[in-house]
Amino acid sequence: MKEVVNSKKQGGVSSAPCAACKLLRRRCSPDCIFAPYFPAEDPLKFACVHKVFGASNVSKMLQELDEQQRGDAVSSMVYEANARMRDPVYGCVGAISYMQQQVDALRKQLALAQAEVVHLRLRLPAPASSPSNSSGSPSSYHFTNSKPSFDSLDMDMVVEQASFTASMWSYA
Repeated sequence: MKEVVNSKKQGGVSSAPCAACKLLRRRCSPDCIFAPYFPAEDPLKFACVHKVFGASNVSKMLQELDEQQRGDAVSSMVYEANARMRDPVYGCVGAISYMQQQVDALRKQLALAQAEVVHLRLRLPAPASSPSNSSGSPSSYHFTNSKPSFDSLDMDMVVEQASFTASMWSYA
């Protein structure tokens, strides 16, 4: 059932309590520091912030900031509080660390794929540049003893981060 809030009119202004005052069960004054940032329509927003930081700490933080910075500060507190609810020990840092590990794993996979491409290119014969036979038939290829040039690949990165014996598709 939807809760109906009785709003008393004081000088034409509704005195419905903000989410913070409602949760804290106190009267919401016209100069309530929480009211602009924690509207009554979104009570979970303040509940989460209150559980992690405490109402007194949130109030102190907001009072120390300029009014232009408070909205961003509340957004940051809500984000961190939600992260702390999911991971009480690390919060946002845990999420960032997890994503960094994913980036590192993807870089390694990319290096292995690049190394595998280099390895396969070294094993394949180079195409002949003969204008007489440009049909792509097997007779248009010739074997050379010279190594092909790979100017477009960063060989230092490929050799440094990958092993030629491991395939990018095999997981240890």
